[in-house]
Amino acid sequence: MNITNRFLKYVSFPTTSDENSKTVPSTPEQQTFAGYLVEELKSIGLTEVNLDENGYIMATLPANTDKKAPTIGFIAHLDTSPDMSGKDINPRIVKNYDGENIVLNEEKNIVLETKIFPEILQYKGQDIIVTDGTTLLGADNKAGIAEIASAMEYLIAHPEIKHGKIRIGFTPDEEIGRGADHFNVPKFGAEWAYTIDGGEIGELEFENFNAAMAKIIFKGVNVHPGYAKNKMRNSMRIAQKFAGMLPSNETPEHTAGYEGFYHLVGMQGTVEESSLTYIIRDHDRKHFEQRKKEMQDLTDKINAEFGEGTAELQLKDQYYNMREKIEPVMHIVELAKKSMEEAGVKPNIKPIRGGTDGSRLSFEGLPCPNIFAGGHNFHGRFEYLPIPSMEKAVQVIVKIAENVAK
Repeated sequence: MNITNRFLKYVSFPTTSDENSKTVPSTPEQQTFAGYLVEELKSIGLTEVNLDENGYIMATLPANTDKKAPTIGFIAHLDTSPDMSGKDINPRIVKNYDGENIVLNEEKNIVLETKIFPEILQYKGQDIIVTDGTTLLGADNKAGIAEIASAMEYLIAHPEIKHGKIRIGFTPDEEIGRGADHFNVPKFGAEWAYTIDGGEIGELEFENFNAAMAKIIFKGVNVHPGYAKNKMRNSMRIAQKFAGMLPSNETPEHTAGYEGFYHLVGMQGTVEESSLTYIIRDHDRKHFEQRKKEMQDLTDKINAEFGEGTAELQLKDQYYNMREKIEPVMHIVELAKKSMEEAGVKPNIKPIRGGTDGSRLSFEGLPCPNIFAGGHNFHGRFEYLPIPSMEKAVQVIVKIAENVAK
């Protein structure tokens, strides 16, 4: 199947994950998509195709060489971000992009502007898949799934390309931090793997944020506002005070590169009870621990001012920087870099300002750098995917398989 058609078919499946769900996967639509993929992988010719009750797919491309080669893996995730709707995606291919603004939705005046997203100018002359402005696109990470499936199909159709045993893994719920929760590393049986979950063409990443989630619950006292003096304690105002105590320049919109941040991702409130939900991110482990301590210190300050029990901090680590697990096996990064160069792609090695399933899997014994899937502006209406970037990702996967066997 043509990779563009494959990707367009994949995004027709709504697979938004839900952080409030207690099921695995968090939404039944992911299991539906997984069922479709299982049949497709079988039809391509992969073996040991398995879908478990938690929505994890594993499959095998058997070795076609007598040379002893390590078993490697390629991993992508089924779900799309809950940051924006992934239902009824209506993608459009902009043919031979002319370098101008792209009107995504004329009726709603939604425009992908080059002055805001200048990175798109590097794809002038290429065919680009965009949204209709009302949903995300789903290139994160259905582009990765399409690229892995297409690469396996290519290797099967070209037996002259020798490769060792290759394992495929597709996971649910990566976008809500649960993608590695039920991933069976021993069953996967690879010495190392690559997540195909990066952004623009050339990205190659082996270090990522340390990550935690913090929820602060504030208790208040509600009294009729006409008689509230010295009695009412408005939990929303207390929450507002807490938020104002954090450094205003240490947020996603003010940071880049290795700089960490506090990101307010949710807020709810009444006079009686309110909550703030943050994600905490930092590449440096020491700074990461300091950020978590700052959350506790501010909670203590609120309790000191308004009374013990006013604020409660719920803090949970999500994943850690995989660099410490990748550095002892840097040859796997060098191999990916060499494969990119041979495929005509300039490697862009940089830290992930986020995380992947590979972050956690690296700490579970499966070193797992991250490779580009080709998309831009993930998680929102301005997401787009240059088709040649997808095609290059397929070539890189094939080259990695070939070079491992060599």
